[in-house]
Amino acid sequence: MTYIEVCFNINVLDSAEINSQMVREILVAELGVLNFESFVNNDDSLQAYVQEEAFDEQAVNDLYILYNPNFEIKIEVNCIEQQNWNAVWENSFEPIEVDGKCVVRAPFHDKKEVEFDIVITPKMSFGTGHHETTHQMISQILNLEMKSKSVLDMGCGTGVLAILAAMKGADFITAIDIDEWAYLNSIENTLENKCGHIMVKHGGAELLGNKSFDFVFANINLNILLNDMSAYANVMHSGSKIIFSGFYTSDIPLIDKKAESLGMYSTGKTEKNKWATLLYQMR
Repeated sequence: MTYIEVCFNINVLDSAEINSQMVREILVAELGVLNFESFVNNDDSLQAYVQEEAFDEQAVNDLYILYNPNFEIKIEVNCIEQQNWNAVWENSFEPIEVDGKCVVRAPFHDKKEVEFDIVITPKMSFGTGHHETTHQMISQILNLEMKSKSVLDMGCGTGVLAILAAMKGADFITAIDIDEWAYLNSIENTLENKCGHIMVKHGGAELLGNKSFDFVFANINLNILLNDMSAYANVMHSGSKIIFSGFYTSDIPLIDKKAESLGMYSTGKTEKNKWATLLYQMR
């Protein structure tokens, strides 16, 4: 499988009331709608990755943000063969620590003495813990009692959330991703972390059957969340909890309205750099 790397080099004018980080966040949101799957944030640039067959160069060039007079964005497009991806992420992936309890690292990083030590090889998959949404999801899961619980991880990416749930004692876990690379990567990472009991599936919400879950994790873009939320609700029972992320704080009313219409009520939320994570429970 071949991926396209699009590098956005950002130069914010001194007079602008916006910084590079805000520009990168807007780009991530807009590119998510264009089927981009993974992102690497740098100080003044953003590297974005999309499958070659899904790449629409004209749509990228037409992004409204590129024509904002407050900053200049130059675009570079490269073709990334699958076998070259390791070199890409090894140069940019640093271990992260969440709440002093969980570290997400690569195999070549030194092990730290924390309660949950997760080793992943991210490749093209989303979910290293660096992005605000994944970081917040991990933080929320750390506060949940998961022993002997059932868990559904939708849009599992690297499988990091499912792996953390397994380490916290969840005994029935299903992780699903529509991207084949993420699916294969999740299998690799679950085995690396001795969590082979996690059932990893390739597909989307259509794979959900009649099994209900105690917890549902859904760190996906806004459009997919709104479209598939009813499917998630169908596999929740009274008292089931769901954690949503992958959208901006400005999108919270849309998630709230949909969730409440499906019988869920809000139990909490967190925000980080304008990215939101919402918690709900089924009535």
